[in-house]
Amino acid sequence: MTPASGAARLLEAADVSRVIEMAWEDRTPFEAIERQFGLNESAVIALMRRELQHRSFRMWRIRVRARATKHAALSPGTLRHRASHTRQA
Repeated sequence: MTPASGAARLLEAADVSRVIEMAWEDRTPFEAIERQFGLNESAVIALMRRELQHRSFRMWRIRVRARATKHAALSPGTLRHRASHTRQA
């Protein structure tokens, strides 16, 4: 078991919900999810596969594959997207 997959098992329900929300956002790269929750891209994919319905997961995978912004290396300058409902520091 990798550390990232172990971290996925230890997340609280609110954290799982936030990871799913961040994964659906076009402007949030996988690297931001990894920094905040310790889940690498493959762990996020596994979490999404486990938590979403099969059809929703397939739609998400198709959507993510087409987005360069989900990978920080492919879209320099996008470090972290903050949703409008989160507290701004």
